[in-house]
Amino acid sequence: MHVVIVDGDVSYPPTSGKRLRTLNLMLRLAPRHQITYIARRSNSEGNHHAAEFLADHHIETILVDDPIPAKSGALFYVRLAANVLSPLPYSVATHDTHLMGEAVRDYARKHAVDLCQFEWTPYLAALKGHPEAKRLLVAHNVDSLIWQRYFETEQHPLKRWYMKRQWRKFERYERYAFAEATRIVAVSTEDAELIRNHFRCTHVDVVENGIDRTFFESIVPCHDPRRILFLGALDWRPNLDAVRLLLDQVFPAVRVHEPDARLDIVGRNPPAWLEARVAKQAGVTLHANVPDVRPYLAASGILAVPLRIGGGSRLKILEALAAGLPVVSTHVGAEGLRLIPDDHLTLVADVEEMAHALVACIRQRDRAISQAGAGRAHVLAEYDWDVLAGRLEAVWEKCAGRTPLLAAHEGY
Repeated sequence: MHVVIVDGDVSYPPTSGKRLRTLNLMLRLAPRHQITYIARRSNSEGNHHAAEFLADHHIETILVDDPIPAKSGALFYVRLAANVLSPLPYSVATHDTHLMGEAVRDYARKHAVDLCQFEWTPYLAALKGHPEAKRLLVAHNVDSLIWQRYFETEQHPLKRWYMKRQWRKFERYERYAFAEATRIVAVSTEDAELIRNHFRCTHVDVVENGIDRTFFESIVPCHDPRRILFLGALDWRPNLDAVRLLLDQVFPAVRVHEPDARLDIVGRNPPAWLEARVAKQAGVTLHANVPDVRPYLAASGILAVPLRIGGGSRLKILEALAAGLPVVSTHVGAEGLRLIPDDHLTLVADVEEMAHALVACIRQRDRAISQAGAGRAHVLAEYDWDVLAGRLEAVWEKCAGRTPLLAAHEGY
C-alpha cells in the first residue's frame, strides 16, 4: 500500500510526544508499505538529518519550505489580534497554507496513492473538493477540549474572552474536519467517545500511544528518591502551565518537608522566561533539547505530572513507567491511559494534593518502587509500538479499501 503522511512538524528527532508517535509508527510500517512523508520544513538545521534518517529507513521525504510562524515577538501578537476577525482558530490558520496544500496535491497528481494520513486537521484542506480521496485523520488531541480547559483555568478576563472564542472556533472547525475524514484515529478510548458523542462521528478507531520496549528495557534504574522529574515539550502551552504550577506551588511546598529535594525540568525549546525563572530558583535545573531522556528517567526518583490542561494520552507517563520510575499525576495528566490508580501510579485530584503525594513517594520508598514495578510490567506488556503499528495497519486497510487515491498523472 502507498501511504502519504502529511505533517506540520518534522518527526525527527523525536523530541515531543507527537513526534515520537508519528516516527515510531512510520518506522514499523515502512518495511511493509511504501510511505511518503510530506512535512513543513522548520528553521532548524536538523531537517537535512531528518531526511537522511528517514531515507535510511526507506521513507521518501518531501520537506516543504514553509516554516511555521514564530510564537513570540511583536508580530506574533499582531497575528493573534488579527485572528479575532477570522472564522478559523489561530493555530489552524497558521497551518492551513497554500504551499503545503499544493505539495500534497502535486504529489497525488503524479503518483498512485492509496490514502493520505493527516497528522493534524488543517492539512485535510489539501484535498478539499476531491470526495474520492481517502483521508485518514490522526487526532493526537481533541483540540476543542484543550481550549475549553484553557478557558476554564484562565483568570485574566481578556485572555478568558480570547480563549473562549478559540474554543468555539475549534469546535466548529473540528466538526467540519471530522466529517471530511474518511476515518479518524483517536489515541484513547476517551477521545474516541468524545468524537462519537459530541461530534456525531461513527468512523473512529483507537490506536493508542506507546513505547519502544527494547529502548526502555535497557534502562538500569539508579533512582535518587529526592530527585523529581518533569518531562515534556516546553513549547506547548499545557506543559508550560504545568511547569508554572510546579515552580509556583508544588515544588516550594515539597521543599518545606524535604529541603534536599531537587527538580529537573527536561524538554525541548524552553522559552526565555522559563530559563530566567529556573536560574533564580533553588534546587531547580533546566535541561533543554536533550538527545536522550533515558539517563533522566534512570536517575530520577519520581515523575511529576501536574497537568490541568491537555488531551490525547501522555507518552511521558508510559516512558517513565517503562523505566520503572514512580509517577504522581493529576487525573487530567493520566487521561487516556489504561492504568490502575494506586496499583500502577499515584493519582491526585488537583495540584494542591500533589506536593503531599510527592513527599509521600519520597518517604515511602518501598511502596513507590513496588507500584512502579507493577506499572512497568503493565506498560511493557500493553503499550508496545510493534502491536500498535499492527492496529494502525488494519485501519489503513479499512480506510483505503485498496482503491488508489488519485490515478497517476490524472489532472484536476
